Amino acid sequence: MSAVLLALGACTTQGGEETTTATTSSDNNGNAAIENIMTRTSIRQFKDQPVEQEKIDIMLKAAMSAPTAMNMQPWHFIVIDDKNTIGMLSGKQPTNAPLLIAVCGDTDKTKTPDGNGNMPDFWVEDASAATQNLLLAAHALGLGAVWTAAYPAMDRTAEIANVLNCPQNIIPLAIVRIGYPDESPEPKDKFKEENISYNKYGGKKE
Repeated sequence: MSAVLLALGACTTQGGEETTTATTSSDNNGNAAIENIMTRTSIRQFKDQPVEQEKIDIMLKAAMSAPTAMNMQPWHFIVIDDKNTIGMLSGKQPTNAPLLIAVCGDTDKTKTPDGNGNMPDFWVEDASAATQNLLLAAHALGLGAVWTAAYPAMDRTAEIANVLNCPQNIIPLAIVRIGYPDESPEPKDKFKEENISYNKYGGKKE
């Protein structure tokens, strides 16, 4: 696994195929990380090929490396590779993904370390950061993935929780569909100057 971890920041996908570039300097590693972010895109069609357990472990480790308020780590991940369960979770958007990972919040873990207070809503931010890390790790490993939302659509959240037998404290935030890509969509350029302000809302760069 160590070799794969070393390559994690240097793997990209081109045309659905995995390519790995050796990195020997901090500059190259930084460039590879930025390229991974910029080239990631949502994948919805997958090859009939299972995802190796080694790559699942790396994605989960990457997800749990996300920032978390006061290090509460209020998340729980449910890995799903059973075809019947995948079908039950597909809802109105059937998928041929061989792997799903449900990213959930654990409200039992939202207590502050001193036990004197709680931060009930911060699990949403923490689990969202973990989901983004999961998506980026999948892309870096030559996989494709797409974020399908659950929370705060409570009907969908309850449906997923029921299928996965989640206790009341485990709230599905999203399901990430993962597999080897069978399509090659171009990444969208989402950069827009009008969405940026400096020093205050509407402030211009000097």
